Amino acid sequence: MAASFFSDFRLMWYLDALEKNEFMKFKELLQQETVQRGLQPIPWVQVWKAIPHELASLMTMHYGEVLAWDLALCIFPKIHRKDLYDKATRERAESAYGAHVQNKLVSMWSRDSFSEIPGCFEQTLTREDHESLEEYFTPRVPRRPHTVVLLGIPRIGKTRFLMKLMLAWSDGTLYRDKFSFIFYLCCRELKQLTATSLAGLISREMPDDSVPLADIVAQPERILFIIDSLEELQCTLTEPESELCRDWREQRSVKTVLSSLLRRKILPESALLLAAIPGRPEGLENKLDRPNIQELTCFQDSHVKQFFCCSFGDGARAMAALSLVKNNEHLFTMCHVPLLCWMVCTSMKQEMQCGRDLAATCCRSTSVFLSFMFQAFTPRGATRPSQQGQGLLKALCSLAAEGMWTDTWVFGEEDLRRNGIADTDTPTLLDLRLFRKHSKSGSSYSFIHACMQEFCAAMFYLLDSPRDHPSRAVRPIEALLLTYFRKDRASWVFVGCFLFGLVHESEQQRLDALLGMQRSRELMPQLLGCLKNLVECKDPKNKVEFLLLFYALFEMQSDAFASHVMSSLREAHFPVRERPDLAVVAYCLQYGSWLREVTLSVPDTFLEERGPDPMSIHTLLRWQQFCCVLTANVNLQKLRVEDSILGKWALVSLCFQLSQPTCRVQSLETSKVSFSCETGIFFEVFTSNPNLQHLSMTCIQLTQDDVSLLCSALSNPVCNLQELLLKDSGLSAKDCEALALILMTNKKLKLLDLSNNGLADGVPTLCAALRHPDCTLQTLVMAGCQICEHFCPHLSEVLLRNANLSHLDLSRNPLMDEGVVQLFEALRQPSCHLQTLCLRRCQITMRICPALAIVLVSNPNLRSLDVGGNSIGDVGVRLLKEALLHSRCGLKELSLDSCQLTRGSFNDLARIIISTKSLHTLDLRSNPLGHKTIRELTRVFLQTRKVLQRLRTKAIPGSYRPPASRKEPVDLKLCSPPSQCAVLLL
Repeated sequence: MAASFFSDFRLMWYLDALEKNEFMKFKELLQQETVQRGLQPIPWVQVWKAIPHELASLMTMHYGEVLAWDLALCIFPKIHRKDLYDKATRERAESAYGAHVQNKLVSMWSRDSFSEIPGCFEQTLTREDHESLEEYFTPRVPRRPHTVVLLGIPRIGKTRFLMKLMLAWSDGTLYRDKFSFIFYLCCRELKQLTATSLAGLISREMPDDSVPLADIVAQPERILFIIDSLEELQCTLTEPESELCRDWREQRSVKTVLSSLLRRKILPESALLLAAIPGRPEGLENKLDRPNIQELTCFQDSHVKQFFCCSFGDGARAMAALSLVKNNEHLFTMCHVPLLCWMVCTSMKQEMQCGRDLAATCCRSTSVFLSFMFQAFTPRGATRPSQQGQGLLKALCSLAAEGMWTDTWVFGEEDLRRNGIADTDTPTLLDLRLFRKHSKSGSSYSFIHACMQEFCAAMFYLLDSPRDHPSRAVRPIEALLLTYFRKDRASWVFVGCFLFGLVHESEQQRLDALLGMQRSRELMPQLLGCLKNLVECKDPKNKVEFLLLFYALFEMQSDAFASHVMSSLREAHFPVRERPDLAVVAYCLQYGSWLREVTLSVPDTFLEERGPDPMSIHTLLRWQQFCCVLTANVNLQKLRVEDSILGKWALVSLCFQLSQPTCRVQSLETSKVSFSCETGIFFEVFTSNPNLQHLSMTCIQLTQDDVSLLCSALSNPVCNLQELLLKDSGLSAKDCEALALILMTNKKLKLLDLSNNGLADGVPTLCAALRHPDCTLQTLVMAGCQICEHFCPHLSEVLLRNANLSHLDLSRNPLMDEGVVQLFEALRQPSCHLQTLCLRRCQITMRICPALAIVLVSNPNLRSLDVGGNSIGDVGVRLLKEALLHSRCGLKELSLDSCQLTRGSFNDLARIIISTKSLHTLDLRSNPLGHKTIRELTRVFLQTRKVLQRLRTKAIPGSYRPPASRKEPVDLKLCSPPSQCAVLLL
């Protein structure tokens, strides 16, 4: 882009755009302008005869490209062609910006070059990458802005790939006609800013103010924003729209500005390329406007094999080393990053040359890094690092630890000196390939790879005490574990794994032999105590990321240690995104014999291979091992699978294990799960395992055939399902026939939840079954099923004739006053045994209160009533008050939340609180009562030694305010003695 702007060909294009008379005027002014500037004019005869391309060549030849363009830009406005002047000025600025980007990136690239891996650090894109990138911004939806999400595992090289993209753009080989400006926004750098604007972020990338920002944003469709490392900002993209900004000049927090950009509130026509880690933030693709999801892979399996062969030279030794690496999928995954692959090969090759057993010294990622470090610091011919080498190693680890805690990845000379690295040591660290320069002058440095810094930081805790560190930012090991396992810092990817790997028995022996130290053995009980406290902690703020914990235990490979930690777990929640996750999770779950509940997600199709074969043998075996361990736990009661894609063989393997008589799982819950095969395989599980009593299928679209298969399983005598939840499953009125048959024939089913399905026309069919004398259903939930008042007579008949039905939820249905009054006619009859009725958001008003009051005094069976979200109002409370205080009223729970109650209902509510003879719980949340009214009601509640035990309301200022937020609800429970109360946040 930059190099070609000043060419005579481009100048010719502009001259050719002139009309004949304009062109002649241009020639005349050219002669005048050159004389005024004191330049040697081109002979007039040549100028007069020249056509556009000839004149462009003459100007370039006589004055050079830059001066020729200056002359042209000076003349264009004088011949009334300001349009050409503006166009050329903009293109010139774009070209200058492209040159700035190119110079900046070439400089960075030269510092990061790594000759040991030929081809992997080339600046130019491969042909395949180029073709792929061109497709990134091919319109998927006509006239819709582009959003591309580039997903890649941590440390795989997303930033380097983006640098290649920008270099290709800057030299005009990529996106030549799409984008005039590309702005790179690195969240790792931006999070240091307190407040900024999109204008401020753009200005950071501009070399000068030659182009006004207003001119740049005037064509937003010509701008590409590249946002790297979004996980560093911990953006959730869930802020209310009212908090987002819509002006590119508005100063807000970095999070808010980037969220506004990503959610198309600022410059919505611009293109976005977002590089992120899978699952960070969770559900990212659902929070963006139809993103084009792409996955970045660096080395393929074949590339890893090829690199091993090239690195070792000897094919047999290369294959032996590669075979060992493949046995540890975590280590094998690391090898898909070129630089880490080089480190692994370097370590293994040197261990082989020293005659050591690779199975003992390079079997895990920690052992490979440890070998690399000791090989670097051990002089040739020696068996251990020298005293000087040990000192430099400790200083290097001290620097790494400080960097982790201060979120520093580039270090100045003062940082090095503070941690004990002298100026004379830096050439050594560069030669050892542990450091690399980060500036031309050599005044700033970084570790060769972020993983190396994480490893050295982990080693610091074995070599020294944080109390003695020169920086106060470095915290104790307990804080490190808490920060790592809570995932508080996105840049901490492997430090926890490395720390646990270093206390492995074999690494302890190597550390003792090489450094003569025993601190690694002292850490084992300290780590165990920290982990047990973490996993047993009930505070949501200290919630552990289970997959990180599992990887740490897997890296440690201590059966006794894993058993101690896992024995404290009662529940675990984790995703299975990559192949290594399977082996890691399976290893840990075999020690989780006390687990009661497991929630897992398989959000990607990694289980399914490309091509006709459904699964690779290796992956299938891993998945089978995982399923076997999962279901072999005799204490496991609940298994929840969510946000998953299960192919045929994955589903077959899981269902096979669930069908085994040794499987003690009682509750199976699935949510947003896609079965890429017939669901009959899944439903057959319930005809084989009588232990399964609960099935929940939420947000899973079931066909009519699927429902038939499910009902067939329910008809099987082995099936013991007592609770069936089919929420938001795409059911229709036609499916009600099969369900009705089950209601009349299955005497084990006690709960049926059909929420959020369009079943309105199927209500008569279901009600006919519910009235059948053989129906034993106790709980029916049909919230949000599009049931209107016309179907209430059918439901009323059910209430009168079904003595088993004790709980009915019809929330979020437009029953209206007319329909609910019909239900109340049935409820007041002695033959109605219903105990719980939920009518939330049913579009009812205070007009139903007289009928409800009659129900309350005539039906002692009704124990719980929820009419929240309806327009009951102060008048409605007044109409219900006497009934609630009646001696025959048996109601124990009443919800009036979001019922538009105001200060006017204070006296009636206070009377109910003081004098109720049955009510235990009263819910008044989300009503415009005002803080004063809430405070007074709370005082009444606390001073009353009566029946009411729980008052739920909003937080209030003063002594009753909860510590978290005034906006949160308060749940006041009366304790014993009654004059005391506990304040609980719900």
